Amino acid sequence: MSPSPLAADPHGSRPLHVLTARTYPAWLEAQPGSRRAWLDSTGFKAEPGKTALLAGPDGGVGAALLIVGEPATLWDAAAGPSALPAGLWRLEDPEGLLEPAEAALGWALACYRFERYRKPGEPPPRLAVPDTAARRRAEVIAGAIGRARDLINTPANELGPAELEAAAAGVALEVGASFSSVVGEALLEQNWPLVHAVGAASPRPPRLIELVWGEPGAPKLTLVGKGVCFDTGGLDIKPSASMLLMKKDMAGAALMLGLAEAVARLALPVRLRVLIPAVENAVGGRAFRPGDVLRSRKGLTVEIGNTDAEGRLILADALTEADGERPDLLIDAATLTGAARVALGPELPALFTPDDGLARDLLEAGERTAEPLWRLPLHAPYRKYLDSRVADINNAGQKNFAGAITAALFLKEFVVETRAWAHLDIFGWNDESRPGRPRGGEATALRPLLALIERRFAR
Repeated sequence: MSPSPLAADPHGSRPLHVLTARTYPAWLEAQPGSRRAWLDSTGFKAEPGKTALLAGPDGGVGAALLIVGEPATLWDAAAGPSALPAGLWRLEDPEGLLEPAEAALGWALACYRFERYRKPGEPPPRLAVPDTAARRRAEVIAGAIGRARDLINTPANELGPAELEAAAAGVALEVGASFSSVVGEALLEQNWPLVHAVGAASPRPPRLIELVWGEPGAPKLTLVGKGVCFDTGGLDIKPSASMLLMKKDMAGAALMLGLAEAVARLALPVRLRVLIPAVENAVGGRAFRPGDVLRSRKGLTVEIGNTDAEGRLILADALTEADGERPDLLIDAATLTGAARVALGPELPALFTPDDGLARDLLEAGERTAEPLWRLPLHAPYRKYLDSRVADINNAGQKNFAGAITAALFLKEFVVETRAWAHLDIFGWNDESRPGRPRGGEATALRPLLALIERRFAR
């Protein structure tokens, strides 16, 4: 983990003046003529996300200006680090436009770098955050998101099922959670048949990873994350261009590990359980085949219509186990379908849930955290697209329509006891850089999920 870009002591810091387009003219009028002339000569426009460097008495950079939106969000604060020179900065925000913990988090997320395979760059500018609670909260959430980003960004040659298990074990050790895993042939012995089938062709054995944290009598929160460490598509092999980002097919698992870390470090009053089926969908002599019929942990038989629809298979076994405990809240996340990206693009996660209240709360949490989600329907008539003539269900829709919906309907077959269930079909990747969200792996929707959990289970 990189050193925190947040500091407690503001001594020696330079001011970063926080203004809006509305308050900028009055601020400018109160500035010395030389400063007004400088901003005018550089053509500075007071627009959200814009920054300007201001000269100090010695001729060097002595201060800076940051324009934020109304209302301001953490992404406004995230515009600062890339525009400012190294050193210590403090927010001059007399109107309280930026909430301290959100400003600190935006700053920290903007300072994230994935440098595992490169020489470290110059240290980013640091932000003084004297408010201890705000600073700690920002560091916890930024650390959790950073861990998830690191896992997603790591290539598959160095992050297979065993390495994902090691990362999960590391989280468990750090937060004081119990940890267990079921590996290889033991998956069949302990009734995880779909997890075993999807991972059987790889020389890197599949596994089911479990973490448990919190008091046994607390409300039950269960998180399930898709951990396909690389997806060739199996015997229905993907074209090469479609494999280029398949190292990120475990982004659901990375997201849930990050979320679990944040829940534990913030000591939320829940009994947390995390289930991660971790596999590599490879091509080999033991690969499952189109037309195979597999029996699931639930007992339902699944005809394989497409080996590239593997994520829903491993999730089915994990969701069956989770559902049997009837948790107070069950959330799964997966980079499940290209159809969700076609419908909503890379920035909007698709949300599916049969619980209208949960949907409302999640959508509100997305708006509140400036990370919106979009609800898609569990449209029951489309269930017929998954009909099989030889088994209880087919893993692939029989029409080229509504792929994200049919995938969610498949998962719904394995969640029958828990109404407060939400499925997120995420991209797990920033395909372009924006403030606080550099190009690369992303813990998509971690903050809205955390906000929902805090609101539902706060003491």
